[in-house]
Formats: sequence, C-alpha cells, structure tokens
Amino acid sequence: MRFFPNFTALTRKTQTHLALLVSAAALALVACGGGGTTSDNGATASGLRALPSNFSALRAVAYSPYRTATSVDDRANETITDAMVKQDLDLLVASGFGLIRIFDSSDKVAVRTLRVIAANNIDLKVMLGIYVNSFEYDTNLSASAKAAIMAANEEEIARGVALANSYPSTVVAVSVGNETQVDWSFVQISSSQLAKYLKSVRSQIAQPVTTDDNYAVFAGKMPHHPAANQISEVLAQIDFASIHSYPIEDVYYSNTSDSDAWPDWDWRQSSASAMMDAAVAKVQKDYALARAYMDIKGKSHMPIIIGETGWRAADPSGTDRFRFLASPVNQKMYYDRLLAWADASVSAPGPKNIVYFEAFDEPWKGSDDKWGLFNVNRQARYAVQAKNAPSSTWVYEYKTGTTPYVDMDAVYFQAAVAKAAVTANRYTLYASASTSGEVRASTLTSDMQWDAFDGGTATRNENDTATDLTGNYDGSPSLSIVPNPASYGWGLLSHSATNSTDNLSAFAAAGTLNFSVKTQYAGAIRIGISTDTDDRSGAQAYVTLTNGSYGYCNTGAWCNVSIPLTAFKAVNAKIDLRYVLNRFIIADIFSETGNTSQTRQINLDAIYYAK
Repeated sequence: MRFFPNFTALTRKTQTHLALLVSAAALALVACGGGGTTSDNGATASGLRALPSNFSALRAVAYSPYRTATSVDDRANETITDAMVKQDLDLLVASGFGLIRIFDSSDKVAVRTLRVIAANNIDLKVMLGIYVNSFEYDTNLSASAKAAIMAANEEEIARGVALANSYPSTVVAVSVGNETQVDWSFVQISSSQLAKYLKSVRSQIAQPVTTDDNYAVFAGKMPHHPAANQISEVLAQIDFASIHSYPIEDVYYSNTSDSDAWPDWDWRQSSASAMMDAAVAKVQKDYALARAYMDIKGKSHMPIIIGETGWRAADPSGTDRFRFLASPVNQKMYYDRLLAWADASVSAPGPKNIVYFEAFDEPWKGSDDKWGLFNVNRQARYAVQAKNAPSSTWVYEYKTGTTPYVDMDAVYFQAAVAKAAVTANRYTLYASASTSGEVRASTLTSDMQWDAFDGGTATRNENDTATDLTGNYDGSPSLSIVPNPASYGWGLLSHSATNSTDNLSAFAAAGTLNFSVKTQYAGAIRIGISTDTDDRSGAQAYVTLTNGSYGYCNTGAWCNVSIPLTAFKAVNAKIDLRYVLNRFIIADIFSETGNTSQTRQINLDAIYYAK
C-alpha cells in the first residue's frame, strides 16, 4: 500500500551519521563485491543473486512503528523511541515472524529498527526499503523543486546502501521503490529511471535486489506512461520480483472490462468461508499472471514473492463500504489461508514468501488504516491471538469489553432489502421550521447523524443561532460547518450510524434535493448522495456547484439550491434511490474542484428532498 515519507533537508547530525555509514559501506563493498545488472539479464538462475536458503521458511510481515500521527505530515512530529520499536519487534517474534519488510531507509525507522535488532540480538531478518519519490511527470514542478527531489532520492539510496552493508547478516534483501510503475501511483517513476536506481544500488551491495509493485506491472499490464516505460528494463536489474495483491481493494478497483489485466473475483458468496477461499484464489491468479508473463520475457528462473497482501480487520472509510468484507475474523481466515499457501510453496511452485501487510495499525493513514495484525494499542487481533495466552505483554483485542471474537463473527454478502417507499412529498434531513405533510429522516431512521470525512475534516454546530438570519431561508437556528481540511480536502455527510437505508424511489422521476446556504466559501463546492445497490458494491454521485449553479451562491447572502435527482443519476447510473445511504454530502475534494485549503464557514438550513 502507499507509504509517504517526508523528504526534507538533511540535518548536520544526519549528514554526519550518513557519512559514517557510507564509509563503512564502502569497506564492506570491497569485501563482498557488488554488481550492477544481473550477469546474464536474468535469463538463468546463475545470473541472479539467490535469496537466503531459509527465506521461504520465514514468516514475513510489513512493519512501521507509527502510533500517534494522524496525517502524512504529522509523522515528522511523532516521537519514536528504541523502547517502542523493541516492544513491537518482541511482539512480532512472539507472533512467529522471522522477517520484516521496512519501507524506507530513514533514520527514524530503518536505522532505529536495525540498531534495536542488533543491540538486543533479536532473531529477525529485514527486507530493507529504499523509498524514491517522483520528479519526472509533474509539469508544474520548478527546476529547484525537481532538483531537491532528485537529491533526496540519492540521499535515500546512499542511506539504504550504507545500511545494507553495515548490517549484512540482518538485511537479507533490498527493495528500491514502492508502487512506482502503476498509473495510480503518487510516486510515478519511469522504468528507465527506476532501472538506473536499481542498477546503482545493486552495484554497491551484495544482497538480492528488487522493486515492489502491483502484480499487474509484473504481468505486463500497467505501464503508467507506455512510451517511457518498458518493464524489461526493470527486470534486467532485479534478482526477484516482489508483487502486491489486494483482493479486498479489487472488489472496488478492478476493471472487469479487462479481466486479464484485472482478474475479477466473486466476493458475493453464500458464506464467509467461500468468500475467503475466493479471495486467496484471486491472489493465486495474480501470482500466476505475473509468473506467466515473466516466463514469456525469459525470466522463468526469477523468483517471485508476494511483497504485500492483507485484509482489513475493520472499515475506517466512514462509508461502511467494507461492511461485508472487513472484520478481525475475516482477516484471520485470509491470513490462515495465505500461510497454508506459503507452506505449500516451499516445496511446490508458488511464491517464495508472502509478506503480510501489516504488523500494526497506523492512524495517519486515515481511511486506509486497519490492516494491522495488532491494533494501534498493540493488542493482538484474532488472527494471531492464539500464538500466546493473554498476559501483560500479550493483550487481546476483544469484540466488546472482555467478549472475544469467535468464528461466527465473520461477515459476508447479504442481499439488500428495501424499506417501504417514502410516500410524503417532502423528506426532511434538517430544518428549523416544520412543514405540513413532511416526513423527517430522523423519524424513519432513529440513528441519523452527521459525520466528517476521516472523522475530523470538518466541525459542525447543528444549533447555530449566531449567524445573520436575514434573507430567504428556513429560519433560526441553522447548521454551521467549519472545514478542517486534510491534504485532499474535507467533507461532511448525513447518514444512519447502522447504515440503515431509506427508500426514496418515489422521488426518482421528478424529485429534487434542496437546501438553503449562506457562505463566502471561495470556489466550487460538491454536493453528493450515496446509495446501496443490489450487488452491494454501492454507488455515489456528486454534483459540483459554482456560483449560479442550481441557485447556489457564495456571496455571503442566503440562497436556495434545488438539484434535480436526475443530475445525480446522470453522474452515476448505478445510484439506486431504493437504498439511500448518505442522504446528503457536502465536500470539497481539491483534486476535483481546483480549490486550495480554506476554513470559511458554511451555514445550511432546510435540507430536504421534494417531489
């Protein structure tokens, strides 16, 4: 999954530390003898550096130590101590892990982790990461910014090389770049540039070298810039392939129109066991596609590992999109099946190892959190609980209180059931005044509530009586919203806490979504709804409002907005008003609106559907 280190200027202390490590690395390199491109372009096993003989026998997991950071940038402010890392590593050893994958070569994580392993003689091997950032494709990047990123990449490479050579018995493999070749990458790097980085690293260390990426890259399916990317350039520089596969994500992101590029899998099974069998079969198919392509490219001797795969133990998205997929029990079912496949692959065709993603939850990931075999409080989840009896150092995560999870708590597909259709002419979400003949959403669904995207990207006051009350609107009080944007933007939505839906199908033909608004929020704003669907994959649609759109204004005066529900249907035909989930969403996603971060207040009133 995506990992975002911070690239800042090196401090004098870091520069000194780096210089000492590089000096040590140079001495080690003389002794071990590095090499660049695989000696025969990887055409035979003898041209590749072998993985350690016990590599396949080591249980492997991805590791990062972050506990308190709540955003990408906030990680720089989090204090990580040797004692914290030792606690983590002790838990992983107690879980049966013998190999950890680290994503970068930073002082904060990699240097500390390797130092703690060495100082405490911890029985762990490391697949070290060298995280390189993108600089080639952003046309708005200034020359100085581009130069700074390139310099930071070289510094990261120097740190990684130094660490690999300073800890040769612990660092058993090195990965340069993480998900750089896929079209959705935040750190896109051309294959030719990545090949240069790989060759540089391989020429300075003795360990086998790889790059980590989505399985489709190694199956020849996804160059993000076809003219600039030839995966053969990368394959010529690596000793093994490290592929990523996430069936739980591909439920939503697979392109089923191209089943070879994105092999679909049927998660809508009649039992949790059947669903999890199908999930692992998806990973096996991803592996088979990569193996077949690499064989065609003359790399039949090149080993493949699953460098990342995992299953969410909970749904942090705020949309409940994983409600039939994510639970600690499903995570255990997935994990157990992966281990069985890994064991079988030791003596049969298959991946040479499987790196489970990930060891611990990391709150900074927001809606991409909850993958950990341990939660952020270092409590063991169901998947690994049986490794040890509960103790002061091995604490279980419970379902509620002291009630443990059991196999029956697994989740799986359930057919959608529509409520009776709302027959009133007005369905009201929020209004200061009552309207004759209306039905209130809170009456139909008692647990209606407002929630911000990622829990905190907006604050609200549902009883704002301080705002100027003049103008054409419903009356006092109003709902005030103050954005607290994340890097991507912010949002607030009205929904049921238990994801109960309301049937607004009677509004489909000629209905409108209406609200009064008073704001001076600069730029466009997005209004959305989301619904369940018969296939339970869900659907959402947003209409972007600018000054004058459907009556919207941002002049500081109250104005009334009325959006035809057909406008949402035009955006996404899958919207099904029989199963309305998020009744009203207001958001600013900067990549969609072109806005920048702002905190101007927005007041709303009279939010209702009408027909």
